[in-house]
Amino acid sequence: MSRVEKFKMEREGLVKPGDEVHISEHKSGLYAYIIEPAVAMSGCYAFRDRILSRTGTVVQVETLESGFMVYVEFEN
Repeated sequence: MSRVEKFKMEREGLVKPGDEVHISEHKSGLYAYIIEPAVAMSGCYAFRDRILSRTGTVVQVETLESGFMVYVEFEN
């Protein structure tokens, strides 16, 4: 089963659809994820919603007024 999660990216061109990305997990009460090396950051997740896989594939990069939203598909 797969899931798609979104990450906020500030600078253009750091990743593109089809790229394989690696994430790291950070815990401070809730869980947050960073596409390494410091490309984009996720929102916060409760324990039950954690992303278990550490590798995913970029499926879309959306341009926003405030930056870019990166959508990554993970196999869990």
